[in-house]
Amino acid sequence: METPFIFGRIASGKNFTDREQEAQHLAGNFKAGVNTILISPRRWGKSSLVQQAAGLVTQQDKKIKFCFIDLYNVRTEQQFYQILAQEILRASSGKWADLMDNAKKFLGRFIPNLSFNPGNQSDFTLSLDWKEVTRQPDDILNMAEHIAKSKKIKFVFCIDEFQNIKTFESPLAFQKKLRSHWQKHQNVSYCLYGSKRNMMMEVFTSSEMPFYKFGDLMFLQKIRSEDWVPFLIKRFSGSGKKVIKEKEAKLLVSLAECHPYYVQQLAQQAWLRTPKICSEEIVLSAYDGVLLQLSLLFQNVTDSLTATQVNFLNAMLKGVEQFSAKQALNDYDLGTSANVLRIKDALVNKEILDINGNQIEFLDPMYKHWLQKYYFKIL
Repeated sequence: METPFIFGRIASGKNFTDREQEAQHLAGNFKAGVNTILISPRRWGKSSLVQQAAGLVTQQDKKIKFCFIDLYNVRTEQQFYQILAQEILRASSGKWADLMDNAKKFLGRFIPNLSFNPGNQSDFTLSLDWKEVTRQPDDILNMAEHIAKSKKIKFVFCIDEFQNIKTFESPLAFQKKLRSHWQKHQNVSYCLYGSKRNMMMEVFTSSEMPFYKFGDLMFLQKIRSEDWVPFLIKRFSGSGKKVIKEKEAKLLVSLAECHPYYVQQLAQQAWLRTPKICSEEIVLSAYDGVLLQLSLLFQNVTDSLTATQVNFLNAMLKGVEQFSAKQALNDYDLGTSANVLRIKDALVNKEILDINGNQIEFLDPMYKHWLQKYYFKIL
């Protein structure tokens, strides 16, 4: 049975929820050749938004070509150059003969060798003299610009998990290298995004970093409850005989705290439990089911924390605001005021908390609820 809600993969078409304004903004940047940096916590729908905006542009202008690159498993400069070169060739070549010609024309000095999958010629592996590439990468870093000029087209590179370049052997030197080439491109623009918000902020918002002011910074916000509720009602009714009313839809969105991933997951579980009309009891049952389903994962996360980090989360959930006050330090065994700062930094780096000014919040609302209900038993 196909459910009307999806999570954990790209949401497109009728599954894409709201964000029309952000999609139009991003599409406008793509058409204008403006570099864009998209920053938000994980699972807030960055990839879906980028795909949606790319789809809008592709419908309007066939001369703008998109190249999607995921750096999730990329840990070295060589791997970066390889995936970059492969995806440039894939995006710019309609036929395998064109692909071969482009490889020879733009990568000839590196003695390119292409290995094709017999069952799928669009699936290929590029081999080059990688030592020479790493020593002199200019041809690969400028290849998209050269191809775009020769074919009179535009490229938009959408690079996910971009923060992984910080794990390279010489990350600062590599960032300087990329910036020095990419900022000169007139026919290629870049959309850079990733799931580790803290690292992305460090790369793009620090005045000491090479990518400072590289492009338009977009900070993705949560989808509002007033946008989620009609979406849920429509998706329920459009699936057949199942119905969710406004009150229950608002409850569902509230329990998920407007988190895109969890709204969709809770909605799916509620939909599966609904015979005809989704009641409050069904929504709460779905909510408990999701918490229990994630219990082992959350237990492992909690076990990986230090005692003082767990104590800090306990204090936070019990409403403490002045963590460095003497009473809080004593009541929750947090150590010293200096240690509180270290605890906060560690929890931010572990992507458990997000700190914006004086506001501290959990990045994962379900983890917060699990701690409250099952670990600290506050509720």
